Amino acid sequence: MKIIAIAVMSALLPWPCLGQAGLPSSGTALSAAEAKPAAARQREAGIEWVTIHGGSFMMGADDLGSDALPSRQVKVKTFQMAKSLVTVEQYKACVDAGTCTAPDTGENCNWGVPERAQHPVNCVDWKQAAVFSAWAGGRLPSEAEWEYAARSAGKDWKYPWGDDDATCKRAVIREGDHGGCGRDSTWPVCSKPKGNTKQKLCDMAGNVAEWVRDWYYYSYNGAPTDGSAWEFPEAVNRVARGGSWKIGAENARSADRGIVAPGVRANYLGFRPARQGR
Repeated sequence: MKIIAIAVMSALLPWPCLGQAGLPSSGTALSAAEAKPAAARQREAGIEWVTIHGGSFMMGADDLGSDALPSRQVKVKTFQMAKSLVTVEQYKACVDAGTCTAPDTGENCNWGVPERAQHPVNCVDWKQAAVFSAWAGGRLPSEAEWEYAARSAGKDWKYPWGDDDATCKRAVIREGDHGGCGRDSTWPVCSKPKGNTKQKLCDMAGNVAEWVRDWYYYSYNGAPTDGSAWEFPEAVNRVARGGSWKIGAENARSADRGIVAPGVRANYLGFRPARQGR
């Protein structure tokens, strides 16, 4: 299901409108912090890496609209992914190191809110997510890697836990009139262990949607089948995955795709890094 918000509806709908300015370059070069050994940067980041063993799976869905079609078999190599969404505390370490720039602040942005250090960092754009990921010794996951991981390593499931409907027992989503399971905000990462994947990745459905590496295209026609990101030719928008605290179960499906201009810094958007298998 594709949801594209127009400006007047941005408080209600999750995905910003097309054509916004601010397309960043794909470069993720480190600044003065390059002088620090990579191992030291990774310790500061505090990422808990989870190995996702490779395999083949059917990517896409027949009931989520044309951009999730055609379903096709994709082969993914073994890789590692952060167990949790990047937290405010983790992102602050990169800002303090002089590499990352500060997220936006404001309504439901977690940056600068002391009691939200363990909430996911949000209000960051695609480039900020990519720069942190490089600083932490990784990169943004490809869309195929993300979906493979969200399906508990490629299982034929609608959600990370199986086919049971997404509710607030398993995911930080909107139920009824309020987002965030009644809190109208994000929750601390990994607050819903019943929604974890079999590999113990948490918040792969809900809390904040996640930037991935790929450009957004309106279908999978011509998409890579080797698990790599779809980066050429360049497009206008990026992909976000996983639903969020602002929207309901329909967008928490592992195959659901969001379309977001890369310069957007929204309170429903965060990320987690990946890296090659070790």
